Amino acid sequence: MPYNDHTDEQLVVAVLKGDKGAFPALLARHLSAVHKFSYRYVRDAHDADDITQEAFIRAWKNLKKFDGTKHFKTWLFTIARNAALDLIKKKKPVAFSRMGDGSDGELDAFLAPFMDAQKLPDELFEQGARATEVRAALATLPPAYRTVLAMRYNDNLKFREIAEALGEPIDTVKSKHRRGLILLRKLFGENPPASFLA
Repeated sequence: MPYNDHTDEQLVVAVLKGDKGAFPALLARHLSAVHKFSYRYVRDAHDADDITQEAFIRAWKNLKKFDGTKHFKTWLFTIARNAALDLIKKKKPVAFSRMGDGSDGELDAFLAPFMDAQKLPDELFEQGARATEVRAALATLPPAYRTVLAMRYNDNLKFREIAEALGEPIDTVKSKHRRGLILLRKLFGENPPASFLA
């Protein structure tokens, strides 16, 4: 394929210059990641399909606004996040008001005994004998934590990029990351996967 050697940013420039194959190349490159990202928010495959489609439509319409000094993937995730939030607001207004809060007193009290627990290593999300259990545990976390952890370990984004994509302060993202890891450790209790202990 002629676009394999192009960066995302080069493909954006090509689209803006009228190259008709460049945007389909961007879509093919990021479709799976955007769909997974969307699914983490809504936990519904049909809704994730709709969000993914809407995200790429919005990206296409707003491509001229893309800042070429930033990462295209982060910009695309920001668009997908906004599309997901629009859908959540429309379908579940009550749930939206509580979503991603992650800072209430009850949660802090629950996590207090674990706040000094050993930090979980990056290996947590690597393939291993109990990878299925790790994925299942991740799915039970509140959406805000699940999203940050998946963006960090599955999408390999830096905290700064996650903060930019989610429209949140970097300290908030780091806090959700830490709390999410602590919750995962709590879910596995005294018998965590070997990767937790590496």
